[in-house]
Amino acid sequence: MKALFISGTGTISMAITRSLATNPDWELYLLNRGSRSAELPSNVKVINVADVNDEASVAKAIGGMTFDTVCDFIFFHKEQVERDIRLFKGKTRQFMVISSASAYQKPLSSHIVNEATPLANPYWQYSREKIEIEERLMQEYRSNGFPITIIRPSHTYDERSIPLGVHGKNGSYQVIKRMLEGKQVIVHGDGTSLWTMTHNSDFAKGFIGLMGNIHAIGESFQITSDEVLTWNQVYQSIADALGVEFKPCYVASSFLASVSDYDFTGSLIGDKANSVVFDCSKLKRAVPTYCATTRFDQGVRKTIANVLATPNLQRLDPEFDAWCDKIVEAMEMAKKMVIG
Repeated sequence: MKALFISGTGTISMAITRSLATNPDWELYLLNRGSRSAELPSNVKVINVADVNDEASVAKAIGGMTFDTVCDFIFFHKEQVERDIRLFKGKTRQFMVISSASAYQKPLSSHIVNEATPLANPYWQYSREKIEIEERLMQEYRSNGFPITIIRPSHTYDERSIPLGVHGKNGSYQVIKRMLEGKQVIVHGDGTSLWTMTHNSDFAKGFIGLMGNIHAIGESFQITSDEVLTWNQVYQSIADALGVEFKPCYVASSFLASVSDYDFTGSLIGDKANSVVFDCSKLKRAVPTYCATTRFDQGVRKTIANVLATPNLQRLDPEFDAWCDKIVEAMEMAKKMVIG
């Protein structure tokens, strides 16, 4: 069977690419700009284009090729949907698209979330665009039989960065640095809301199980771990891996959103501040062998070891660090004002 990935070297897609490269049933092509090409298995066929959003260049690059599965990992806007429909109509038996579990309704009517949970997020433009993409693709499936499969990941991580709720524009390394320096770290809410972290190697198992799967056409699936964590457990696992004390500074998500240029209205109030338990029963019916096996404390320990051993993953963020210091100071001042 033959697959084409648009991108294929990101946090979610690289684990799938590596796994498929060892699968004799699949011949894998990657359409990208050469990002992380040096890390790709040698048997992955790369189709280089200067701009994957240049429809004419992509059409020329793929020529008369046809595929069993095509997946676009970098869908963010509705206009990209129209382009891909034109490019791949009649050229693939399955078109998979990465949406987002953040598209589910906020605030949630139930903390148990499955594919039937309504899609509506007034807090985050990113999520609203994902909803528009899903709706357009479903319309194309219903009207013209375009063979879609919609995938909704939640918080998926790899060996390059620890997954967090509150971080700056340069990623999460600055939070590691704060912990190593004995500083307090910002935790949204009181740290007791429920969340799920999924290692990309586990995500890959579910995704590959849906590739070429007749039960996946015209359907949406969320792919997450079954492990449920509080944010306190998330941060404690990170501190334990670093061998330091976890020193939290608890701050309401609404306050964080109101005192920064970071989009915490979207990423927290519209996503990570909500208690969520993902029900992946539908995925397991379609892929009976699916089981996420990487416990968070184990996965994040490997991630931290890799980050600390790889200087180019240690991106400093002095602006975010200074902002954190101000938040900690403001919370201490508020306590003193109230209790004297």
